[in-house]
Amino acid sequence: MRILTASAGSYPRIGETPELAQLRRTIAAWERKDASADDLRAAEDALVRAALADQLDAGLDLVTDGQIRWYDPVSHLAGKLAGVEINGLLRLFDTNFYFRQPVVRGAVKRQDGMVLSEYEFARANSAKPVKPVLTGPYTLARSSIVSNGVYKGVEALAEAYTQALAPEVEALSKAGAGLIQIDEPAILKQPNDLSLLERALATLAARKGKAQLALHLSFGDPQPLYDRLQKLPVDVLSLDFTYNRKFIEHVASAGSDRALGLGLVDARNTRLEDAAAVARQAERILSRVKADACYLTTSCGLEFLPRDRARAKLKLLAQIQANLKGKS
Repeated sequence: MRILTASAGSYPRIGETPELAQLRRTIAAWERKDASADDLRAAEDALVRAALADQLDAGLDLVTDGQIRWYDPVSHLAGKLAGVEINGLLRLFDTNFYFRQPVVRGAVKRQDGMVLSEYEFARANSAKPVKPVLTGPYTLARSSIVSNGVYKGVEALAEAYTQALAPEVEALSKAGAGLIQIDEPAILKQPNDLSLLERALATLAARKGKAQLALHLSFGDPQPLYDRLQKLPVDVLSLDFTYNRKFIEHVASAGSDRALGLGLVDARNTRLEDAAAVARQAERILSRVKADACYLTTSCGLEFLPRDRARAKLKLLAQIQANLKGKS
C-alpha cells in the first residue's frame, strides 16, 4: 500500500513577513477602492504560490492551493451561482471563524467555473499533483436560507446545489485533477440525512470521469456514521480523528473497504503530536484497509493556525510517513 501525505484544504492567508501580509492589506485597499481587481488577483496569486511552496518544501505528495482566494468555504462557491445572494455572517461550526450566509432568491444555476481556474493556476505552479476542493451540496444547502419559497426544504435545495456542482466536477476531471475532494462537514450534525448526501454524491460521482472522489468530514465525530459511510459512492473517505480518540480503535477493528484519509494530526491545536506515536496509530488502522493507497492528512484545513505552526504540521506529516516507511 502507498502511504501519501496530503493537504486537507485551507492554509493560513497571512504570515510573519510583509510579503505574507500583502493580501490582507490589498483586500482592505480594494474594499476602499484604493486597489484594482488586478491588484487583488496579483496578491492572491503571490500567496497561492507561497502556500504551494510551503507544502512542497514539507514534502507533501498531494497539495492544494490553500483556498487562499476563499473568503469562507460557503460563500466562495455559493456566491458564484445564479439565484444566490450573500448576506450576513454566521459562525462556522464550532470554530471562531465565520462564513457569509447565502440567501437563495431564485433558481440555483452554475454560470461559469467555480474553482476550475484556481485549480489550473495551482497546477501550473506546483511540481506535485494538486487536489481541488469543493464544499459539498448538502453543506451548502444546510448553510443557506431560502427566500420567496423557491425551494421547499433542504432536500430540494441540496439537489439544486448538486446539479450546479456536477458540471464543475466534470470540468475539473477533464482538466486533469486526479482526486477531487468534497467537503461535507454538515452531515455530522444531521446524520439522519445521510441518504440525501448519498444521492448527491452519486450524482457527482457520475460526472467524475477518470478522477477519484474523496469525501472529507471534519468538525465532528464520524464514528456513529462510520459503517454507513463505507457504502457511499466515493473512492476515499477522509476523516477527522480528533473529536473522538476511540475512533482510532473503532476503525482499526472495523477496517475499511475504501481508501482512507487519516486526519490524525490536529489542525486546530498548535501542539505538535509525536510522529512515532501517530505512526503507530496509523499503522494499526492501515493494516485493516483494503485499498492500494491511503493518505496522511490533518483533521481539517490549516487556516486556524499561525503560519509557522501550519508549516510545522505539514512537516510532521512527512515525519509520520517516514516512520511508517521505516517499518515497511
